[in-house]
Order: sequence, then structure tokens, then C-alpha cells
Amino acid sequence: MGTRKKVHAFVRVKPTDDFAHEMIRYGDDKRSIDIHLKKDIRRGVVNNQQTDWSFKLDGVLHDASQDLVYETVAKDVVSQALDGYNGTIMCYGQTGAGKTYTMMGATENYKHRGILPRAVQQVFRMIEERPTHAITVRVSYLEIYNESLFDLLSTLPYVGPSVTPMTIVENPQGVFIKGLSVHLTSQEEDAFSLLFEGETNRIIASHTMNKNSSRSHCIFTIYIEAHSRTLSEEKYITSKINLVDLAGSERLGKSGSEGQVLKEATYINKSLSFLEQAIIALGDQKRDHIPFRQCKLTHALKDSLGGNCNMVLVTNIYGEAAQLEETLSSLRFASRMKLVTTEPAINEKYDAERMVKNLEKELALLKQELAIHDSLTNRTFVTYDPMDEIQIAEINSQVRRYLEGTLDEIDIISLRQIKEVFNQFRVVLSQQEQEVESTLRRKYTLIDRNDFAAISAIQKAGLVDVDGHLVGEPEGQNFGLGVAPFSTKPGKKAKSKKTFKEPLSSLARKEGASSPVNGKDLDYVSTSKTQLVPSSKDGDVKDMLSRDRETSSIEPLPSDSPKEELRPIRPDTPPSKPVAFEEFKNEQGSEINRIFKENKSILNERRKRASETTQHINAIKREIDVTKEALNFQKSLREKQGKYENKGLMIIDEEEFLLILKLKDLKKQYRSEYQDLRDLRAEIQYCQHLVDQCRHRLLMEFDIWYNESFVIPEDMQMALKPGGSIRPGMVPVNRIVSLGEDDQDKFSQLQQRVLPEGPDSISFYNAKVKIEQKHNYLKTMMGLQQAHRK
Repeated sequence: MGTRKKVHAFVRVKPTDDFAHEMIRYGDDKRSIDIHLKKDIRRGVVNNQQTDWSFKLDGVLHDASQDLVYETVAKDVVSQALDGYNGTIMCYGQTGAGKTYTMMGATENYKHRGILPRAVQQVFRMIEERPTHAITVRVSYLEIYNESLFDLLSTLPYVGPSVTPMTIVENPQGVFIKGLSVHLTSQEEDAFSLLFEGETNRIIASHTMNKNSSRSHCIFTIYIEAHSRTLSEEKYITSKINLVDLAGSERLGKSGSEGQVLKEATYINKSLSFLEQAIIALGDQKRDHIPFRQCKLTHALKDSLGGNCNMVLVTNIYGEAAQLEETLSSLRFASRMKLVTTEPAINEKYDAERMVKNLEKELALLKQELAIHDSLTNRTFVTYDPMDEIQIAEINSQVRRYLEGTLDEIDIISLRQIKEVFNQFRVVLSQQEQEVESTLRRKYTLIDRNDFAAISAIQKAGLVDVDGHLVGEPEGQNFGLGVAPFSTKPGKKAKSKKTFKEPLSSLARKEGASSPVNGKDLDYVSTSKTQLVPSSKDGDVKDMLSRDRETSSIEPLPSDSPKEELRPIRPDTPPSKPVAFEEFKNEQGSEINRIFKENKSILNERRKRASETTQHINAIKREIDVTKEALNFQKSLREKQGKYENKGLMIIDEEEFLLILKLKDLKKQYRSEYQDLRDLRAEIQYCQHLVDQCRHRLLMEFDIWYNESFVIPEDMQMALKPGGSIRPGMVPVNRIVSLGEDDQDKFSQLQQRVLPEGPDSISFYNAKVKIEQKHNYLKTMMGLQQAHRK
């Protein structure tokens, strides 16, 4: 097991305009919070009422962004989950204090997403960084409402509602929910879709403290299983991350709950009370029994509370004086949680299938080694001295007879003999390759495939067919193929008999010394600059080549008669517009099409630059925010230490001065980059106008050309010439071929809208849109069904 460690507890204060500065104070280290109450004078002179409390925690998050909360609270837990450690992140606090916002965030805005979406995103980002492992991710979403278990993903069409109620089951591996659906997710967008699907099924209600109060406890679990891609590796690791959004405790006098909301509040307060009892028992080292089974919440979280898990608690509190009693109660719970210790350890398991395969392989190897050992020890004539020439010659003879088929098998005597047998196989193969190469050199010569005069002469000799493919000799003998070296220079008579110098061993192994030429081989030969022809007719070929070169050197006589203007023959049936449009772009409309493509390429380049500039601006903005936070921190330290003045001037330290200069430079860069982005957007708008103009011109010119070429009768063509009665463009058009925007344009526009908000937000928004479309469709169908019933 791993080493024991304490639960980490953080406090997040909900921002408010009525913050009780006199009653709530934070420590300088941002790890403690002090509460001060004024004594009630109505109790008289003897008043033992406690007025001061101090709570030591792992961090106090006041006016903290969602990014800072995740970096502080959850990032390490999720990162360790990929290494095999279980993790649990729990949000606890008073109703309306911001638990759901901390856990889920605002799903309408990517920047305000909470811990849960960011954890999903981090898991898939880390999976991409680990190509050596095959990692699968599964998720489930459990709701505990009025002490009943519900599957928030049961509304999916392939799941459906469960017939039997879900139950909590314990086994040696831990606690799991029987009947809870677990869904495999192969990408980030699928996980977001499941998350948003479950969120729409949660039960919420409204009261005076919170308009959208969660009326149930929800546990979103991410199951991770990582297998090594090395087949011999038997171990694999598993882990799970529980992200718990607890319902808020509430005082009925303040919330004003009644009816069903009152019943829900009773169950919520009861389960939170049992949770606190379990925490108190876990913090007491003398307690032997922990009351996990008192409610469904503590039973489901048994593994997380004090077990094999990295546990983090986020306590959400109000900063107002009116809610100070509930704030004290939440802080006491956080302090008790810090006393709880967990024992996280890597969850390693063994793949039974891989273990069996590895054991079978090892068993086979051991059997072979044992057989060789037995054969060596039982044969007295085995020698370990180097083989002499006679023994090597005998092995060479055995190998040749084995290849010829006169010897059925070669007896194995020793490992040294086995090595020599393989060596002689290589020697015999090399000798055969040399024999094949010498045979080809004697039988064939080289002809340049680009020398068309030579090819024509060979065709006349009957050695090459009309299509340029090699044919066999008239006697029926086959021939081989080869690749000539680059140094070969065919075309000169003195080197027409030169054979190739490159060895043919590789080709002889593939084709054989006398294999016929098939279509695949001709494709291979066509890639080289030379081809082989039989040397038996070398003299005839040379004569034909010389005559053919002399004939081809004669220039054709110029014709005295002027050339007639050739008019294309009009087809009986006009071609389809897509086919005609491609022809038009390559011929009559080639210039307009070229301008269109150039403008479009310029537009895409400007869009790319704008995207890069936008990302750079976002990076500068993030750095400005970080610098501002550091500068504010330095200012707060200076104010606490006291102001130093010299002749009426404020004195600051060097670190704060450097931060001010850095902030000034960053703002200057930001303004410069933003001006560049504005200029680029103006250029993009102008380029887009040019592209649209070219598109319209291209379509208009094509429409005129198509009608004049295929629609207007030939007897009317004369009227279209200059000076005629019909001008181009007067012929009506029945159908327009659209040159619409392609997918790249659409993706670029989508990228321009999304990237300024966050480069990684596409999957988040895609999942959100899909879920909204699905629920809008279901609402519409239900409305139609109700109208049909009426």
C-alpha cells in the first residue's frame, strides 16, 4: 500500500458586494481564515460566548477565477489519475454558495467552465501525450435524490430505464453501483455530450436563497484503464476520478422551503449530517467502526473517504455577515475533513490473456533449449572445435543436394553446425545470383526507353509491341529484366553494347532468371530510363536505329497553303454543366479561374495570419493578467508593510518597479498586435469581396459561353459576332452552376469565431450544440403528440 496522507481542504468565498471585512479576515499566507463576532450584550456581564475562530486550511480562494481554482485544486489529482491513483474532488457548502458553479461552471461560456469539464479535457490531453499506452476512458453519472439512486444517463436511447432499482454493492475490489450505466468515450466531444446530457436531467428547484438550487447529490465518475502497447507487458493500471457536487445545506427559516422542496431539504440535511458523522469518525484514530451505511451518500463514497484515494475538498462559503453561522458550520466541516487520512496507491492489475501468451512462449523456448541440450549431451561425436575445410565442403554439398531435392533433410548435430548450414545457404544463393547475372549480361543489351527512335526500330524488329511492352524471343525463350545504372548513356553507337554494372541479385530473387513479363513487371520497368532487348539481333537493331535516326532528322517541308480555321464539332447532346464547367475553367475561362484561385489563396493566407495574430493577442492578454495579479500582490504587501515616502514621493521596491515596466511593455505589444489584427481583418474583408467578385464573373462568363456553345442554334451564331444584333449575355439561363464556398472556407470562418475565445473550445461547443438540438427536437415531438391527442 502507499503512504498515508491527509485530505486537502480548500475554501472558496463567493464574491459579494456586502463582504463582512470586520468579521472575516484572511491570513497573509492565504492558508488561514479568521472569524470574529461581537459579543451579545443582551447576555449580561457574565458572558462566555466565543467570539473568535481561526481555521487552518490548504488554501483560501477569494475572488479567484475558474482557471486558478482548477490549477490549485484539481490539476494534480487528475494528473496522478493517469498514473494509477484514484482521486475524488468534492464541493461542500451552504445552498447558493457556488458549489455547482465551482464544479460545473457556466456551460454557456467556455471560459467559465468548472472543474468537471476541465478535468475531462485534461484527461484526453494527457492521453495524447502518452502514445506508448492504449488508454480507454469510461464515464458514469449518478444522482442521489431523496435517498434513491438514479442514473442521469438512462435517457440515452441505447440505455433505457432500469427495470430493477440500483443498489450499492461491495466486493474486494471496492464499492460499485449495480445497475449504473458506464459509457465508453473515445474522444473529448463524446465525454462532453454525456456530461451535458446528465446535466439536463438533474433535479433543481427555486427558493429564496437560490433560484437554481440542486436538490440532489451528483457523482460524475471517470474510469481510466491504461495498457502498455508492448505486447510482453502484463501489467496495466486502472483508476477512477469521482467528481462530487453535493446539494447545499439550508436553514428552512431562511430558505422558506415548503411542500416538495421542504421534503427534499429534509433529506439533504439528513444525508449531510450523516456525512459529517462519518468524517468525525474517520478523524478519530480510536474509532474502530465508521458508519458508512447510514445513508446512500456515505456508502457510495466509502472508497473516497479515507480509502485508496487522493481526496480534495472545496468548501464554498458566503462572505456576508447574515450568513456567518452557516459559514462557521462549513469551515468546521473543512477542518474536520483535514484530520482524515487516506492511503493512495497505484492500482495495478494483470492481463490474464497476455500472461497466458507470455507463459506459453516461454514454455516453448524452454522446451527447445532442453531438446538441444539433450541432443548435445547424448551425442559423443559432437565437437566444439572450429570446422575445417573438409567439414565445410561436406555441409556445402548437403545444402546443394537439399536444394536440388536429392536430400530430404540435414541432420542437426550442434549449434556450430547449424550456423554453418545457414552460412552455406547464403554462399549458394550468392553463387546462383552471380550465374544469373552473367547469363543476363551475355544475352541482353540496354536500350534507352526515352529514345523514341530506338523504340520505333525495335518495334519494327518485332521485339517490342505497339504499346511499348517487351515481348519474348521468337524461339519461345523467356528473358529477365534489370535496372541500368545512372552512369549508362545509351544513344551513342560506341556504347550500345554496354551491359549494366549494377548487380541483379535483388531482381533475380524477385523475378527469377527466366520469368515472363506481366503487367506488374512492366510497370516496374517503365520507371527506369532503360530497357533490355535480346542481343541475338543486335546487328539488325543497330542498322534499324541508324536508319530511323537519319529519317527522323529530316525536317518536314513547310506547307504553302494556309491552314483552315478548325471549328469544334458541336455534339448532338449538350454536356452536363459540371463537365462543361471544368472544360471552361481549363480553356476559355482559364485566366479568370487563375485570378480567382490567386485571390482565394491570398484570402486563406490572410485568414491564417489573422488566426495566428489572434492567438498571440490571447497569449499577451493572459500574460497581462498574470502580471497584474503579481503587481497587485506586491502592492498589497507594500501596504501591509507600510508606505515609504521621500519628499512626498512614494518609494517602491525593485521587483514592483520591474512589474510596472513589464506591464507597460505588454500593453504596448497588445495595442500593436490588436492594430495589426484590425488591419488584417480589413484586408480579409477586401479579399473576400474580390473572391466573390471573381466567382460571380466566372459564373457569368461560363453561362454565356455554355449557351453560345451548346444552346443557341448554329444559324444564329453569326448574329453573335461583332456587329451582330445579339449581344453576349442576352440568352436566358435555365440553371446556374454554383461555385459555393468549400469546406475549408467554412472551417476557417468557424475557426475565426471560436479561436479568440479558446483554441480548445471546439469540442465543448459541439457537444453543447448537439445536446441542445436533441432536446429541442424532443420538446417539439412531445408538443406535436399532445396536440394530436387533443
